[in-house]
Amino acid sequence: MFLSLLDRLAALPWRRQLLAAFLLGLLSALAFPPVHAVPVLLLSVPGLLVLAGAQATWRRAAWIAFAWGWGQGLAGIYWVTEAILTDTAQFWWLVPLAAPALAIAFGVFAVPPVLAARPLPPGWPRLLGFAGAWVLAEMARGVVLTGFPWNLIGSAWAFAALPVQGAALVGVHGLSLATMLLAGLPLLQGWRPWALGALALAGFAGFGAWRLAQPAPPDQPVQLVLVQGNVAQEVKWRQDQRLPIFRRYLSLTGEAARAAVAAAPASRVVVVWPETASPFLLTQDPEARRSAAEALPPDGTLLAGTVRAEWGPEGRARKVWNSLAVVTPEGEVPAVYDKSHLVPFGEYMPLSGLIPIRMVTGGMDFSAGPGPVTLAPPGLPPFGALICYEVIFPGAVTPRPRPDWLVNITNDAWFGVSSGPWQHLAAARLRAVEEGLPLARAAQTGISALFDARGQRLGLLPTGATGTLTLPLPGAGPPTLFARFGLLLPGLAALSCMLVALMARRGGRGMGRGARSA
Repeated sequence: MFLSLLDRLAALPWRRQLLAAFLLGLLSALAFPPVHAVPVLLLSVPGLLVLAGAQATWRRAAWIAFAWGWGQGLAGIYWVTEAILTDTAQFWWLVPLAAPALAIAFGVFAVPPVLAARPLPPGWPRLLGFAGAWVLAEMARGVVLTGFPWNLIGSAWAFAALPVQGAALVGVHGLSLATMLLAGLPLLQGWRPWALGALALAGFAGFGAWRLAQPAPPDQPVQLVLVQGNVAQEVKWRQDQRLPIFRRYLSLTGEAARAAVAAAPASRVVVVWPETASPFLLTQDPEARRSAAEALPPDGTLLAGTVRAEWGPEGRARKVWNSLAVVTPEGEVPAVYDKSHLVPFGEYMPLSGLIPIRMVTGGMDFSAGPGPVTLAPPGLPPFGALICYEVIFPGAVTPRPRPDWLVNITNDAWFGVSSGPWQHLAAARLRAVEEGLPLARAAQTGISALFDARGQRLGLLPTGATGTLTLPLPGAGPPTLFARFGLLLPGLAALSCMLVALMARRGGRGMGRGARSA
């Protein structure tokens, strides 16, 4: 019955095939957070390969792939419209354009895997070639035009710690490879492919259970306080709201810090504020720094998201940075991290002067920092800072020397109440597993959370909540296989799949259904 449905797709008129591909792409997005309906891929991925395989020319196959990828991208990142709705008076005309335009990238990167698989023998060679090429395309999407590796297909498994433990070996890209191979099983004949798929799933589950059963590293002598001020984006930079917002963060910090000291008097208290949480320039405003320092216990430390500026002789800012500042109880700033991977159109305008739009605050582009660094303020375990979407780049989040933990501060207020914060959170969980490091995440309106070195979620503040989360800082695990070799292992695995598929083509062998079907 299922194979008959796939054949009926291939028999549709051309325009209906394009529509079917688009709808299958939309369906595939249900596998992403927060739904995690992974089984939908058993229909959407075979449907893509069947429709592409039924085309008489490579151009039509490319359009099928684009329609599928565009549908997946559109359903997966519809939430970008929420950012525009914070200033509809100026950018109302972008509301129907933003998500479809950004989703084009997903459509473009879906084309090469389909075209690479098309000349391969049907059945398992074509599936191997497609899955390998898909992973290489996802890797390319992470670097081309500054990169946007959002909603990698392997993130579909990030609904819990157990199914993502394989990322410690091969990263999220390795999970993507396994996901695409499993999703293509309906294209193969007989029971053996399904038995092999079941064995692979059992192996991943067994490895995950074994890894989670290992003794956890001891907690570090730190009480973490993650502060979620729940400040809506549309009021965040209003002049009349600056002081009330600052006082909200000070109040939440003081109350939670006192409770943390009472609960664990021998531990050092570290308070984390989200990205640009401070409406004042903490590194350059002594009065604001003094107020923040007074909210800390005597041996406490504040890691605060703030804007940092360089002033010109005329008293106007010449450069601005999106920063994380370390503030001591004495009001000093011993360390600062400046965000290095900036968001195009959000923090700087590509092709400045050619595109007459200014999306960033005050009409000034943010400047990029020098890159990832390990910060080691006195008395604190060394940590790596990640601001906003810097956490979505696998293999590029851990600086050298290797820190003891990672801090991700973000302002997901831009996403509104949508799937965006959950997708962002899934990326954070995967980075913790890949690197074997605990990751603390403070988000302006949620989701704030703490993950241990194996990606187990220890606490969470949901979207729209105002409050704090206080937990001991988990210990660091040993460097994982992925932490040692990075993207090399999943890249080699993807290339190996393509090589085996090409060898099958040269041998003229194929197992499975006819050329039209796959």
